[in-house]
Amino acid sequence: MGEENELRSSQTHPGANQKSEGPQGRVVRVSGPLVVATGLTGGRMHEMVRVGEQRLFGEIIEIRGDSYSIQVYEETEGIGPGDPAETMGEPLSVELGPGLIGAIYDGVQRPLDILEQHWGAYIVRGAEVEALDRQHRWAFQPVAKEGEQVIPGDILGTVQETPVVEHRVMVPPGVAGKIRHIEEKQATITDTVALIEGEDGENKVTMMQRWPVRQARPIAQKLPPETMLVTGQRVIDTFFPLAKGGTACIPGPFGSGKTVVQHQLCKWANADIIVYVGCGERGNEMTDVLLELPQIEDPRTGQALIKRTVLVANTSNMPVAAREASVFTGITIAEYFRDMGYDVALMADSTSRWAEAMREISGRLEEMPGEEGYPPYLASRIASFYERAGRVIASGKDRREGTISFIGAVSPPGGDLSDPVVQSTLRVVQVFWSLEDELASARHFPAISWLRSYSLYQGAVDRWAEQNANEGWSANRRRAMSILQRESELEELVRLVGVESLSAEDRLLMEVARMLREDFLHQSAFDEIDTYTGLDKQFRLLGVILLFDRLARQALQQGMELEQVLQIPAIEGIARAKRIPPDQMQIFDRLASQVQREMQGLTSPQEAEETRQAEREKQEEPTGA
Repeated sequence: MGEENELRSSQTHPGANQKSEGPQGRVVRVSGPLVVATGLTGGRMHEMVRVGEQRLFGEIIEIRGDSYSIQVYEETEGIGPGDPAETMGEPLSVELGPGLIGAIYDGVQRPLDILEQHWGAYIVRGAEVEALDRQHRWAFQPVAKEGEQVIPGDILGTVQETPVVEHRVMVPPGVAGKIRHIEEKQATITDTVALIEGEDGENKVTMMQRWPVRQARPIAQKLPPETMLVTGQRVIDTFFPLAKGGTACIPGPFGSGKTVVQHQLCKWANADIIVYVGCGERGNEMTDVLLELPQIEDPRTGQALIKRTVLVANTSNMPVAAREASVFTGITIAEYFRDMGYDVALMADSTSRWAEAMREISGRLEEMPGEEGYPPYLASRIASFYERAGRVIASGKDRREGTISFIGAVSPPGGDLSDPVVQSTLRVVQVFWSLEDELASARHFPAISWLRSYSLYQGAVDRWAEQNANEGWSANRRRAMSILQRESELEELVRLVGVESLSAEDRLLMEVARMLREDFLHQSAFDEIDTYTGLDKQFRLLGVILLFDRLARQALQQGMELEQVLQIPAIEGIARAKRIPPDQMQIFDRLASQVQREMQGLTSPQEAEETRQAEREKQEEPTGA
């Protein structure tokens, strides 16, 4: 293994130490991560450039005549006028192939574990290694046959990348024709695994592809999202669901639980592949992910969750400019697995840090600022990566279906939802999970507001849930939401005149709303049982609370006192119900029967008085001699 790493480190990252065909330019100005060079004749927008004697890498982001503005993805200290700059002939691209799963990369796809082995805990400027291991041999199993006609996207063969992920080797975009040769073999990602005879001659196909991060991978057709992305978080799945192939935004102030929510989705969402992008956040949050994922057992496969996860880490102590590339690196990797026919969940934490990096570069370019100093094209840049999510028919004759679900956290200053990043994000996403610091301060997690959040996938997901979970799913959700909304209306009145001024029916509603908040919406991420709740348990738990509400209202109409209703022992059972193990769902049936039995056993004050009067009369009757 040590020899493999040594060989891997000696091979440079794509583009390093390669001679460009274009002329060498010279640096004329340096302003933080922005370097201006001249003489790069033929240079194109977003083309990779090597800057200085250390060959720092960046990309061209503006061209004015012979002046080329370069965004450098490493610290530019020591770079000055007269230093060399050289174009590399290709845009910023990522390597796609076996070896992605379980890896942790920086924002420009350098494997951090290999960098650490050779240069220590801090990234050395100019340090380069290959994104994918060139020495490891994979067992390639052909699926296609010799003589078969193939088009871009067709599956040529498979590699068992991890115990839970079958890596499907596809015909690269732009290649089509008849397979002249393919065989089962042990091969590296650069070895030829198939020969395809096309109109342009013979194409040698390897297990690795390269793709520009700013260009969406081709698809056959885009479809509307219809299936729920089951997360196991009750407030999300029941009230504000995300569909597979959907987009969601989690804005909230510091300490409101954005990262914990994304960690929960990363752990429990029923996606085949997880791509987690840490964009400008604190290093300890990525450390939590790294420590937890190898330890947590995937409930679907029994393997560690890291066996289906790719991590892209560009933390707050890494170069700011590289944040801008990290989200595009993550979405391109996600598209690659989507094209295989997998459901991918992409987490980005946080796009605010990404936008701040873009604001800094815009300021260095002396562009006209927009609101709060952000560039005027902020909204279009945000849309450019959110729109790459979706449910699609991938390229290929088999028309396999794949999805990318994009969940982006936003960190507006002070939780201000009027922040330009939040508003630009809300224009393109379909689900809004609003985090409230008041709920977080009250230790209510997830701190997702049930009054401000929304999901535009609600109708489609309700239809799916009624077919796959329970036909009463949407009716229960609507009734529970109406109770919570009515509670918010009554709270103002309660603050003015007190709860005693309310009618018995309204006081019952306030109590049922409390049960919904504390016994259903509140969920502990650190409790072994409560951290994940399946759809069946969610339906049963909400159902037993609404059963209590219905029977209690009937009891009040029959003349029962509210105090009697609120003292039945079953209420305590409801409070503990969220900790019922998933393999003991029959307990909910017993709990529902207990609620019905105890409600039926209640007697109204009038009936109680009549009973006492009958007993007194019986006692007063003269006894026989």
